[in-house]
Amino acid sequence: QVQLVESGGGLVQPGGSLRLSCAASGSIFSINAMGWYRQVPGNQRELVATITSGGSTNYADSVKGRFTISRDNAKNTVYLQMNSLKPEDTAVYYCNALIAVLSIKKNYWGQGTQVTVSS
Repeated sequence: QVQLVESGGGLVQPGGSLRLSCAASGSIFSINAMGWYRQVPGNQRELVATITSGGSTNYADSVKGRFTISRDNAKNTVYLQMNSLKPEDTAVYYCNALIAVLSIKKNYWGQGTQVTVSS
């Protein structure tokens, strides 16, 4: 069984920073792409940032220049450093990873962590 466990969410004032972490554990053979998505109630889940096993990154236009995704392959962990936060960044943030268990690749999701940007 594979689990993704997120941490680091919370309440922050506009202009502030937060760092999200997501650790994968279980019977993992390999991890391909990892990423962060977010969702506001009533809206679809949207991509925030992704990173490949080789370190190539992709960002939503709305977060470019403010958010940085990184990963530690030795720890099976992905991070999201969020700077210059805006109220519109308020959402539940979900970690995602494409993980191979033996020869089967599957998308896994974390449970979500709330990020609230408010004064």
